[in-house]
Amino acid sequence: MNVHQAIAPYGSWKSPITTERVAGSAVGLGQIILDGSDIYWNEMRPAEGGRHVIQRWRDGAVDEILPAPFSARTRAHEYGGGAFVVDNGTLYFSNDRDQLLYRLAPDSSPQAITSGANRRYADGVIDRQRRRLLCVCEDHGTDGEPVNTIVAIDLEGGHEPHVLLSGQDFYAAPRLSPDGRQLAWLSWNHPDMPWDGTELWLADMGPDGLPANPRHVAGGREESVFQPQFAPDGTLYFVSDRNNWWNLYRLRENRIEALMSMDAEFGLPQWIFGMSTHAFDSTQHLVCAFNRGAAWQLAMLDTDTLRLEEIETPFSDISHVVAGHGKAVFAGASPNLPASIVRLDLTTHRYEILRASTNDVPDAGYLSAPQALAYPTSRGDTAHAWYYPPANRDFRAPGEEKPPLLVMSHGGPTSAASRALSLRTQYWTSRGFAVLDVNYRGSTGYGRAYRHQLDGQWGVADVEDCIAGARCLVEHGLADEYRLAIRGGSASGYTTLCALTFHRLFRAGAVYYGVSDLEALARDTHKFEARYLDRLVGPYPERSDLYHERSPIHHVDRLSCPVIFFQGLEDKVVPPDQTEKMVNALRKRNIPVAYVAFEGEQHGFRRAENIQRALEAEFWFYSRLFGFTPADPIAPVMIENF
Repeated sequence: MNVHQAIAPYGSWKSPITTERVAGSAVGLGQIILDGSDIYWNEMRPAEGGRHVIQRWRDGAVDEILPAPFSARTRAHEYGGGAFVVDNGTLYFSNDRDQLLYRLAPDSSPQAITSGANRRYADGVIDRQRRRLLCVCEDHGTDGEPVNTIVAIDLEGGHEPHVLLSGQDFYAAPRLSPDGRQLAWLSWNHPDMPWDGTELWLADMGPDGLPANPRHVAGGREESVFQPQFAPDGTLYFVSDRNNWWNLYRLRENRIEALMSMDAEFGLPQWIFGMSTHAFDSTQHLVCAFNRGAAWQLAMLDTDTLRLEEIETPFSDISHVVAGHGKAVFAGASPNLPASIVRLDLTTHRYEILRASTNDVPDAGYLSAPQALAYPTSRGDTAHAWYYPPANRDFRAPGEEKPPLLVMSHGGPTSAASRALSLRTQYWTSRGFAVLDVNYRGSTGYGRAYRHQLDGQWGVADVEDCIAGARCLVEHGLADEYRLAIRGGSASGYTTLCALTFHRLFRAGAVYYGVSDLEALARDTHKFEARYLDRLVGPYPERSDLYHERSPIHHVDRLSCPVIFFQGLEDKVVPPDQTEKMVNALRKRNIPVAYVAFEGEQHGFRRAENIQRALEAEFWFYSRLFGFTPADPIAPVMIENF
């Protein structure tokens, strides 16, 4: 115990981790591309209204390549990803504002190479032989739902996109063999999501530039294939969960070979385009990242001997892996290192950080270290979570006081909680909150079987796991049973509302653009998720009874604790009317409620000022309900019926 610590109630501790620092740390580092020895990446900046900037590392210097106001973001599948590609110094990117594809040659300004207002493009690859770009196209200019295809676009522009592949509901990952003679791609159909069932296809590229002789390689309704990629010698590699875990495979002499069998995940749920967990430095050397025990590890696979050599790094979260010229580049993070673009020498294993999402990392004395927690939940199952105790070198609580607990769960719901340094989490723990970040049944990183424990149980199993986790901490004396709160956004917002509506454990909640009406979500959401709930809840409208039964909006009479809501008014994934209906229902029942809406925000807040305001408003809300005084002045938020 630090004898110099001041004694103050939990929640009232003064912390150097301000909302300004949290918003500043929210710089998003995404897609990475190698172009020769140059390294490019996509960077989302809240301070610029969420603009996506392309940065380039060359010979030790970092330059911003994309001029304002251009923003490299595609809205294909609404969530985007795979928004740019580079070839010999020329950048091709999707511009956020108009969703057109642009060409940016060195020492010139961006020039549009597509036209029309209804198409979105993603996941591109350059076809050098034919002077064209192959990519996924999502056409919103048709009657009914958008039409997805794989198209070819002339690199100089001036021509309509030429459709190469069509007929499936979804396409992703068009990839050319090194000699340009073969094309691989993924496709899937409603009601499957890409982490449920995808198909890997391979075709020959004819003299006319059209795919011919397509053949099914792997995948189906009950097998998820991830990231097809050709080795330099033309062998097709991919990730499949056919053995319960996303492991590595290859196609050789028309036969699929398993490269290894590990209780580890080499794949990810494909919420966005352009994801990468492996890359070739040479035909013999495959750099790969895998998730084992909820922690990511980098490794090198010898494709001849199939020997896997783990590479020690300080990073426990690894994504966007690329490789070449004896180097690997990836996005890495850890509990005490912020998300960063990392360049690693594959011979010496020395690394350098090219860009960090923030250079403003708090002193370790204000950081709470995540602890892995596995605990019993309903039906004899086990759930997983990361537990963060309160931590502030300057303060301790009086006597036997127990801390308020904030239970969080990830969105998706097919996703996972990360233990990477999050100043948003540390904002709470450094002020005296305990935090439980739950990887409920249905989360990724624990195999296909665990992922599918949420099938038919969304709004039930996830909620039970959040409740069981909170009770576990209370029973062990690590949380105050009278100051339990739950928060979440999007799918996690639905979990939050279900926990507050159908159970009586939590005393308060915060909902960020959360689902309150499953039927409205099933009817009104975008194409990518239009049939997502078929597996999570049941087929709609056949099981409309389940949708009604599990929708908090229809049971608001059972909600009896205060809730604060946050909503972007341009959200197409969870439209504002869902949140507003819930708020109005609470108003009518005289239950304390607060509503904070943001103009110009979509599904997830990108503007720094809105990130700050939301976090401060949520903290103010808890301070009023749990009876502590914030150490810093905070603009109050109106709590109706309080």
